Amino acid sequence: MRVKVSSRSGRNSLRLLALGVVVTAAAACGGQGGETPGGSSSPSSSAPSSAVGTVTDLSPDSLASAVTGAAVTGHIRALQSIADAHGGNRAAGTPGYDASVDHVAQVLRGAGFDVTTPGFDYPRFDAGTTSLTAGGADVRATALQYTRGTDGKPVTGSPVTVEGVGCAPGDYPADSRGTVVVVGRGECTFTRKATLAAVAGAVGMVVVNSSDEPLVGATLGADNTTSIPVVGVDRVAGDRVRNAPSVTLSTTARTTTVASRSVIAQTRTGARDDVVMAGAHLDSVDAGPGINDNATGAAAVLETALRMGSTPSAPRGVRFAFWGAEEEGLIGSGRYVESLDERARESVSAYLNFDMLGSPNAGFFVLDGDDSDRRGAGPGPSGSDRIEAVFSRFYEGRRIPTAPADLVGRSDYAPFAEAGIPIGGTETGAEQEKSAEQARKWGGRAGTPFDPNYHSARDTVDNVNADALAISSSAVGYAVATCALSSGPEVC
Repeated sequence: MRVKVSSRSGRNSLRLLALGVVVTAAAACGGQGGETPGGSSSPSSSAPSSAVGTVTDLSPDSLASAVTGAAVTGHIRALQSIADAHGGNRAAGTPGYDASVDHVAQVLRGAGFDVTTPGFDYPRFDAGTTSLTAGGADVRATALQYTRGTDGKPVTGSPVTVEGVGCAPGDYPADSRGTVVVVGRGECTFTRKATLAAVAGAVGMVVVNSSDEPLVGATLGADNTTSIPVVGVDRVAGDRVRNAPSVTLSTTARTTTVASRSVIAQTRTGARDDVVMAGAHLDSVDAGPGINDNATGAAAVLETALRMGSTPSAPRGVRFAFWGAEEEGLIGSGRYVESLDERARESVSAYLNFDMLGSPNAGFFVLDGDDSDRRGAGPGPSGSDRIEAVFSRFYEGRRIPTAPADLVGRSDYAPFAEAGIPIGGTETGAEQEKSAEQARKWGGRAGTPFDPNYHSARDTVDNVNADALAISSSAVGYAVATCALSSGPEVC
């Protein structure tokens, strides 16, 4: 989600110098942030700010001011150090992620919060490498998610085309035993087709896409027990496979069970049946330390918790969440929502999500709770419009233009929205390219991704945009305080 927007970059400084937010952030960083090759301002080193006191008179503005870019950067540097000490990443199921959980939980316990680290297991699929030959010629193929591998022993058989759509036992010819069946997509699940093929005695299955594009995103489901390997090909390749004298298939795909945890921290004051949640995912991808994605969000939520304190004078309870395995498919947040009974779900008045708050080529996006953009997904659950208005009020008060972010479900707000809980949040952009119009609005470079380092080893603390981080972090404090201080039927 994110061009460099250094406070020294003239008109490309997001037009924010008059606001004081950027000036304060730069001063707090001691002017140490240097220019990186990508043009982003590097946050300076700062120790985590747990020694700083909580706000004494809680209000949206007081908490927004207390959550500073320098303090948030201190937490980010701690997570970078954890990644550096554990093979360069903090991915779920790795020692780097476990150390991140332990660090965040320890900081919050030290600040007096009620802290739990609920665990969960999930299947992790590794596609490995796949090879498919038809009549001795290579054919591009993709392993379906959760397929079994061939255990280093390729399977070979004559291709047999399945009659019909392959959803009924009678679709599979009597001479399917020892063959590789070829079936089109559609009508029923891939799992049912693979199960029927295995029952018919096939040694493998090739699924042919209905278009000339590769078959991507196809899955057999995490509970797949089918005994044969399954791969997908495009329509043209499907014809080659059907007409070949023999087909050989091999794949190193495998599925393992991974154990992970999230961190949940609850204030000791406020209603237990009327709770505001603020969350961010704590895990990275395997490829890198996951600093913009999403140490920035986790650090901003952590600093907001510390500055609010464990016993704020607010009518609502506040619950801070640091999710595991978001990068594996929103698993930590999804399992948490699944664990809530009806009463517990109804006690969550709002969920605020923060994902990628310091993109190098930053924009400022607010989750489109009211679907005002009228594109893509519809509105969030009732009350999401009010949360969107809170964030809009924060940015408008600082003369920072925003754009709506469609609720496409790519981050941890999705399970809450599916459960009917009002959601909202802010972000600064991911792998999408910044348009010319957006560059005019926010500065930065058109035609370049908001975050050129997305899901890579370059996603480090040195490539975080300090200005965007400071502003977005203050937005976290503002929104959390606004919702915590609300009461009654109003969401925020």
